[in-house]
Amino acid sequence: MQEIIASLGLDALAASAPPSLGGRERPYVLLNMVSTADGRASISGRSGPISGPADRELFHGLRTAVDGVMAGAGTVRAERYGRIVRDESRRRLRRERGLSDEPLACIVSGRLELPCDIPLLADPAARVVILTPSAASLQGVAAQVDYVRAGSDGRLDLPAAFTELRERFAVRTLLCEGGPHLNTQLLLSGLVDELFLSLAPRLAGGDPAATGGALRILAGGEFDPPVGLELLSVLESESQLFLRYRVCS
Repeated sequence: MQEIIASLGLDALAASAPPSLGGRERPYVLLNMVSTADGRASISGRSGPISGPADRELFHGLRTAVDGVMAGAGTVRAERYGRIVRDESRRRLRRERGLSDEPLACIVSGRLELPCDIPLLADPAARVVILTPSAASLQGVAAQVDYVRAGSDGRLDLPAAFTELRERFAVRTLLCEGGPHLNTQLLLSGLVDELFLSLAPRLAGGDPAATGGALRILAGGEFDPPVGLELLSVLESESQLFLRYRVCS
């Protein structure tokens, strides 16, 4: 599993400036998702049943290499997010790479429907930034929470929010962990630079109406034309494939 991490070049990603964005002042964005061979991104509303040991190692490996980790409010609620990097050896690795002990936790939320008992928000040592168009603030949370308020009429202006993340919080590299609707919004806005896709050797089946969960890593709007991908690397561990793509603009 360590060979997977080494082969993906995460040390280089953490140690150097991200690739050029053509003068755009926003973070370099990595999208990390796991899917079954038949396209399911979750089972019973969670991605955990799809993951294997190597995929989890990649999940944590990516978190040790970036300045910020972002997820939509629905994903944070469903997965019960806690501190982004809890293992001391991984925190030490980040320090050796010249990074802070853990990435900035970033949550995208339109209406701030986030229970205070989510472990991330209940931890006084956690640093959280919420990207929202709302003027409201969370009450009763123990975490240190800042807000990036961008947008109007209940719609978040993602490009403006990302520019503010870069300028206010020095987030050069940002890892997005879903969910499917947020992934689609990011791609439609041209804000994803790379896709890490773990393809699990499992078939889940199920009908969207019956399962009540997202069947794919994307949900919502359709791309016209489809977004192109350039394969950067492919690795294998115990029949699980790890695909790294550049997203073509």
